Amino acid sequence: MSTLTGRERIGRQLRHQPVDRIGLTEHFWNSTVNRWVAEGHLPEGVSPAEHFDLDLECCWPFLYKIDPGFEDQIVAEDEDTVTLLDGNGATLRRYKGHDTTPEHIGFSVTDRKDWEEKAKPFFTSSRDRIRFDRYREVRTRCAQRQRFFCWEGVGPFEMMHPFCGHENLLLGMGLDPDWVREMAEHLTDMQLALWDTLFAEEGLPDGIWIYDDLAFKGRPFMSPEMFREMLGPSLKKMVDYAHGRSLPVILHSCGFVEPLLPDLVATGIDCLEAMEVKAGMDLLRIHRNYGADIALMGGLDVRPVASNDREGIVRELESKIPEVRRGNGFIFHSDHSIPESADYESFVFFLEKGRELGTY
Repeated sequence: MSTLTGRERIGRQLRHQPVDRIGLTEHFWNSTVNRWVAEGHLPEGVSPAEHFDLDLECCWPFLYKIDPGFEDQIVAEDEDTVTLLDGNGATLRRYKGHDTTPEHIGFSVTDRKDWEEKAKPFFTSSRDRIRFDRYREVRTRCAQRQRFFCWEGVGPFEMMHPFCGHENLLLGMGLDPDWVREMAEHLTDMQLALWDTLFAEEGLPDGIWIYDDLAFKGRPFMSPEMFREMLGPSLKKMVDYAHGRSLPVILHSCGFVEPLLPDLVATGIDCLEAMEVKAGMDLLRIHRNYGADIALMGGLDVRPVASNDREGIVRELESKIPEVRRGNGFIFHSDHSIPESADYESFVFFLEKGRELGTY
């Protein structure tokens, strides 16, 4: 087969069609990119997708906070951390020295009454939630490079917990499921309206990339029945919208999401991304059970890359890629993203070894 463009390669893999090699893409911590720029490996202002000639690039053009124009306010600070009040009315503590999930201190929305008064009226499809220029810039660059271009944003669960917190949201799923279902439906309708505006003015992407972290180590946040009742219909509505415009959907979910996979597949997603090894996900098992139904991206343990262990990288890739590339539906990506401890040379080795093993 002749050499394909990145756009052709990813598009074909999402439909399990033959390709010249597996597609290559990756996500990086901001601190990783900053370190590599400071060390002179990455030109400042050049995207990693451009620098590494990856096959897929994403753009996050929507602002999801209750008040999208709100600038974070510092409410406390010490040598190691800073505590911020954000545009969701959430108080979050972050570490200064490295990227990490913030510590949850408090949330202004804790129940249905707070949602009705403090959040719902402000979640509208206003144009000030869309960064048209950012979308236009990345879309144009991808078209010029023939790279597969994804709109990037969040799904129902990931839209809700930033303003009410995981604890309040999960309690709501158990105690007031109608409230959670209503929030998911309202926010999904807002997203679809924002898509209408953006795509009408700036054109369609090649695909949709949805983040919805539905699990943590060893188990999902909710039962399959809860997902099916409160979240599944809204996610399916997003997928149906995309498919109505011939756009494939890639779903990212960290944690042990496997118990939810039958219901996620039923929403119509085209690809599952991440498959976090340290959370209990097993790429080979998922490939055996679901590889004929959806494409898979990720599932390659990032820890050897993070610890700059080249022998470990080889063992990880040689144990998985020859098997999962069968069926033409596997796209190369780590099982999470590349952390700041990873040396530039280690990532290049990881990428090139994947390219070698993934060539048909």
